[in-house]
Amino acid sequence: MSRPNFLLFMTDQQRADHVGAYGNRVVRTPSIDGLAERGWTATRCYVASPICMPNRASLMTGRMPSVHGARHNGVPLPLCERTFVKRLRDAGYATALVGKAHLQNISGQRALWPGAQDPPTEGEARRPEAGRFDQEWEPSWQADPAFDVDLPFYGFDHVRLAINHADVAGGHYRRWLEREHPEVAAVTGPEHAIPTPAFELARAGQAWRTRTPEALSTTSWVADETCKVLAARADDRRPFFVQCSFPDPHHPFTPPGRFWDLHDPEDMALPPSFDAPVTGPLAHRAWLHAQRDAGRAVKHTPALFAATAREVREALALNYGSIAHIDEAIGRVLRSLEQHELARDTVVVFTSDHGDYFGDHQLLWKGPLHYQGLTRVPLVWADPTGARGGAAATSDQLCSTLDIAPTILARAGLTLHHGIQGRSLLPAIDRGADLGRDHVLIEEEGQRTMFGFPTRTRMRTLQTRQHRLSVYHGVPWGELYDLQADPHECHNLWDEPAAARLRDELLHRLVQSMIEYANDSPAPTALA
Repeated sequence: MSRPNFLLFMTDQQRADHVGAYGNRVVRTPSIDGLAERGWTATRCYVASPICMPNRASLMTGRMPSVHGARHNGVPLPLCERTFVKRLRDAGYATALVGKAHLQNISGQRALWPGAQDPPTEGEARRPEAGRFDQEWEPSWQADPAFDVDLPFYGFDHVRLAINHADVAGGHYRRWLEREHPEVAAVTGPEHAIPTPAFELARAGQAWRTRTPEALSTTSWVADETCKVLAARADDRRPFFVQCSFPDPHHPFTPPGRFWDLHDPEDMALPPSFDAPVTGPLAHRAWLHAQRDAGRAVKHTPALFAATAREVREALALNYGSIAHIDEAIGRVLRSLEQHELARDTVVVFTSDHGDYFGDHQLLWKGPLHYQGLTRVPLVWADPTGARGGAAATSDQLCSTLDIAPTILARAGLTLHHGIQGRSLLPAIDRGADLGRDHVLIEEEGQRTMFGFPTRTRMRTLQTRQHRLSVYHGVPWGELYDLQADPHECHNLWDEPAAARLRDELLHRLVQSMIEYANDSPAPTALA
């Protein structure tokens, strides 16, 4: 198979240990587990940023957010960035995206341009790039029934979008639902939900029992549309890259039908760190807990908050239900791959864009606290060629979302272009070779002012094989954990005298890593 096909499954906000193949004995993921059983699984794959847009853009480019420019949600990936999908398309691949893209602003909230800030400024240092950066903006899709994306879209020739989350997702999905099933489209959203008085998350607007049938959910629609793409590919001799991107299991939770009560919240175990004592400077975590204990926690936005035990159990139960729904959809797509005799030539990849706390240290959702549950994501590579993958091969080497682009390009037989910062994982996948990596860098540029900090949160994390070091802008303290001795990150060693030398060494490595991942494209002029 000299030019393989690629099928990339991607979920939204699914931590690594919310997959059966990663040791979870509660969640039901037989389809994903089956990929792991016949493929290669990275047990320590970390995001470039634990935020949707930056990390999705890093997956597309193999570059850090500070380099490709989509530093946080609402800042689009520049159209001039060279994605691996563009490379595949230029090499003759048919390319398709079904589901969530989130490479441009989707929320309907416009950027906070300078002038609205204090002190006021005028304009930006860089002029806006020419081109359309409204292509995923929900208000435009709602206002104009003819509104659509320009093709190719970041390298994708075929695009069917599901924009945003829950049963009110927009884009092509919403148009299809309103056209084909108007009676269902009319009863979506929390105001039409089936009453669930026992659910605390429902009162916060973070979950509702949808009236949308399982067969008409976003998850089912994404799978159906992907199967249509695969059917069209069966009669096309060109190799293909298809991204099947589910908006779930991201909150608000609306698992349909039987998936809502597939798990009872009372049966959900709280994570080990929920009631564990903590030591060391953790002013931001303490601030979140104080807000909750004083009744001031903001629970209706996408931002993290300190949760109650009941809220965590509800979130786990509904999240597991959503994941089970996704897993069934993935199984259906894989059967379609077999049905159209494409499986023997197709590399299948599974990953997610970031994780979620799900009760780690009594927190929910995501934010600038880089616990393992947030930054570590699943990565499964199932290659039909016997020389690659093998039976249930696993690796605990450090990997990054940055590595997906160069690995796919290398497997397609394409050379890597200058500026890609990830590494091809094929040596590890093929023969178990050591990648020679002793750390990965994680960036976060926050949108919000939180934790009592004076400005929006900005931070960098160095993740090594044994330690996690995190540094925050504008505060004198940071975080340092020995993950071998303290896997649940309860004992912050930052201020401990015995760890001072280690902290200094890791700080130096962090600086070196930030230099390593600085932009070096285009290459400098050669001197005689």
